[in-house]
Amino acid sequence: MIEPDSSVSPTISFEFFPPSTPKGWANLDRRITELEPLEPSFVSVTYGAGGSMRERTHDLVVRLLQETEIPAVPHLTCVGHTGAEIDGILDRYAMAGVETILALRGDAPRDGAGSERGEFEFAADLVRHIQRFNDRNGSSFRIGVAGFPEGHPDTPNTLEGMAHLKAKVDAGADWICTQLFFDNHAFLDWRDRCRLEGIDVPIIAGIMPISTRKSVVRMAGLAAGTVFPASLQRALGRASLDDEDAIAEVGLHWASEQCRDLLDHEVDGIHFYTLNKSDATLRIHRSLGVRTARSLRRANL
Repeated sequence: MIEPDSSVSPTISFEFFPPSTPKGWANLDRRITELEPLEPSFVSVTYGAGGSMRERTHDLVVRLLQETEIPAVPHLTCVGHTGAEIDGILDRYAMAGVETILALRGDAPRDGAGSERGEFEFAADLVRHIQRFNDRNGSSFRIGVAGFPEGHPDTPNTLEGMAHLKAKVDAGADWICTQLFFDNHAFLDWRDRCRLEGIDVPIIAGIMPISTRKSVVRMAGLAAGTVFPASLQRALGRASLDDEDAIAEVGLHWASEQCRDLLDHEVDGIHFYTLNKSDATLRIHRSLGVRTARSLRRANL
């Protein structure tokens, strides 16, 4: 895996989720075929604590490793898990050839099922556990963690939120990938505050192009606390209520300009939340004047 660092910055990566139907798998296979020529640094794969979702994550990770040249980075959440369960998952990933884990706290099940037996309270606990697993087994998992430029809904105190992030890095995290955002000024200020706190690992910016009006509502729910700047809202408001193509064009233009500005500010990496689609990511690359992520890295040297 190409790790984010000064010699290869900026890295470009994508997020996929494991489908639940044969049609979904066929669709994802097409998207992977379309996106693989972009030569991403890695692809992350989302994770659910439930048994069937967990297996689908593992299956997609193995498929990516065996059938493509793209390094796969599985998400791993710890809420509701025991240490023994996490070790079992890590054992399987080690055998499959996984090199990097994205370590997350995750959300407790809405019905609370299983959360009482979990042995982890915070993502930093999971990071420490993975490091101990590495030490015991001679493994060398690299570890990514999540960052929240506009705050986390469970931690309205921004100083406390920064302390949580510092704890994850101090526990052994190698890089940070942020929640999606639309306000680059907020991200860049947060990045500066991270550096002031001694958080010196690479920080990858999370980008998700708006595609429909419904997606705006969905994003607001998935990434609670995310700010939709007034200029973005005005642009969306100019589109007719029934013109979803116009909404998608506004979203694509905004995301493209975000990426251009982030590259100008020497971001360590950009992570596209693709929703298992490819068109927007491909068009953003073309708008930046490149056809592969490698071209962006060369342009930044």
